[in-house]
Amino acid sequence: MAEWLLSASWQRRVKAMTASAGSAGRAAVPLLLCALLAPGGAYVLDDSDGLGREFDGIGAVSGGGATSRLLVNYPEPYRSQILDYLFKPNFGASLHILKVEIGGDGQTTDGTEPSHMHYALDENYFRGYEWWLMKEAKKRNPNITLIGLPWSFPGWLGKGFNWPYVNLQLTAYYVVTWIVGAKRYHDLDIDYIGIWNERSYNANYIKILRKMLNYQGLQRVKIIASDNLWESISASMLLDAELFKVVDVIGAHYPGTHSAKDAKLTGKKLWSSEDFSTLNSDTGAGCWGRILNQNYINGYMTSTIAWNLVASYYEQLPYGRCGLMTAQEPWSGHYVVDSPVWVSAHTTQFTQPGWYYLKTVGHLEKGGSYVALTDGLGNLTIIIETMSHKHSKCIRPFLPYFNVSQQFATFVLKGSFSEIPELQVWYTKLGKTSERFLFKQLDSLWLLDSDGSFTLNLHEDELFTLTTLTTGRKGSYPLPPKSQPFPSTYKDDFNVDYPFFSEAPNFADQTGVFEYFTNIEDPGEHHFTLRQVLNQRPITWAADASNTISIIGDYNWTNLTIKCDVYIETPDTGGVFIAGRVNKGGILIRSARGIFFWIFANGSYRVTGDLAGWIIYALGRVEVTAKKWYTLTLTIKGHFSSGMLNDKSLWTDIPVNFPKNGWAAIGTHSFEFAQFDNFHVEATR
Repeated sequence: MAEWLLSASWQRRVKAMTASAGSAGRAAVPLLLCALLAPGGAYVLDDSDGLGREFDGIGAVSGGGATSRLLVNYPEPYRSQILDYLFKPNFGASLHILKVEIGGDGQTTDGTEPSHMHYALDENYFRGYEWWLMKEAKKRNPNITLIGLPWSFPGWLGKGFNWPYVNLQLTAYYVVTWIVGAKRYHDLDIDYIGIWNERSYNANYIKILRKMLNYQGLQRVKIIASDNLWESISASMLLDAELFKVVDVIGAHYPGTHSAKDAKLTGKKLWSSEDFSTLNSDTGAGCWGRILNQNYINGYMTSTIAWNLVASYYEQLPYGRCGLMTAQEPWSGHYVVDSPVWVSAHTTQFTQPGWYYLKTVGHLEKGGSYVALTDGLGNLTIIIETMSHKHSKCIRPFLPYFNVSQQFATFVLKGSFSEIPELQVWYTKLGKTSERFLFKQLDSLWLLDSDGSFTLNLHEDELFTLTTLTTGRKGSYPLPPKSQPFPSTYKDDFNVDYPFFSEAPNFADQTGVFEYFTNIEDPGEHHFTLRQVLNQRPITWAADASNTISIIGDYNWTNLTIKCDVYIETPDTGGVFIAGRVNKGGILIRSARGIFFWIFANGSYRVTGDLAGWIIYALGRVEVTAKKWYTLTLTIKGHFSSGMLNDKSLWTDIPVNFPKNGWAAIGTHSFEFAQFDNFHVEATR
């Protein structure tokens, strides 16, 4: 033993550890190279008996819904920096998979995303921003896997029913046109397609979808089902040979790291096709780090996909800041590279789809887990996590209690890995600021004289990656601008001749779809407007309101004046509104409160305290008709509000005690065409 301690390799290791200790404090301490120095669990990593399942990658969801809404408005260079942190290989999160919503015009969590076919004879493959996002991801990582999945569907597919399976061929045609359009108009190859997010699947529809894909020459596009639970789809596949054949991947949501017996019996690829959905604090990062390992260890899941990619929606909407990073201030350029990005990097930067898990993976004796993957060409990556129960709870499902404590863990490399001379080491410690490290590279671990074994001193809430790859990098840019509230004075005249995106900046549609519009009937002041373009309720995924509404601004606004030109297109029954202090959005939009100023084509006005129109503050007659422009002004100050029509007072000093703050908004009385122009808000908190 004494002779061994005097060896040159030991001296190299001591030197490396000493240097590391000077720069990283606690981060240098864990590496103890002699297995005889401390007692503890021993874990063998071996490929002699073959390999485990093929690894399919780590990814994230844009959509479900409108979660990347504000990202497109970011000025350069900040927008490109955010995209680099998400997609650029060996830089940040380095994601392998991007899953996007196939916009269906309906509310799907934090807003609506527009369909490429609002109506049966309508096709437009430049609406929304998911096309742009997929292209930006591909620019950075040409090998990234692309997945499309519907949440809602445009109403015409339901033929009067709130159900996408009324005509199976028609719905399959609609989905296939999206895939074909992605290629034809954007040169994007969609790799996987889903059925209906977290809702019922139809076995016959899945079979028809497969046949239609094949007919269009899209045999390489694979089908994921059912993006809900394991049980029903996997049992159906075991009983239905044709269904079994056409489903390539069984995808479940929030599986709690476990898969069902029937799902395993199919032998199909198992994915956690939506997971995480947790505030991107260090606790969220702990959740993410734990499930990235344990989804495979406990449930043989070979891919885990986070909802959502980037928290780029107003924070007070449902599930605020549940993205891998935060980018919700395009007006300031401020963004935050949150800790889940660096937790992702521990896996994504040192593996690739097509690698294989080793069979020898599992749980650590005193809590935590370890996985190991190889490319079959001699490379090895080991990821170890010791996330505590308290600091790794995901938002769902319930997490049974477990304990993690300090431990020495010895790893022994055998089989083709026994001769590995050196491992790169990357380290994360979550928790107290004084002890916190995010994706820090430590000095290499030399194994020349250790018989392929090494021991780590593991503490709670740590992540280690040990790898033969030398390409890892903690990318960085200069700090972005400081956080700023939404501008208190905001104007938009919508005068954009050839808009790059179909939606106006910072407006977040909550029911309905508001798009830039060229009004050929008015070559003058209102030639370019913002138009609500749905005249039919979509096949809903969530509880869309009966009225259409798009919110904008600062949720903390209290006193404000909103002014907007409005144009009702529907005679007799049409109506529009402007609103302030709107206090709810997303899946809660139906119950939104605020101060809503309505005018109707039947010559009436109304002031209500809610979007649904149940709380009526005032109403009366007014000279209003369809097909004419009017200017509405709503002023809210303290406990009182007033309104003007064409700059003439219509109502004054109506008491409003609730809510005390909220967004500004525009919208329509029902699913109807209407236009808006010269939007202007002056606000104070």
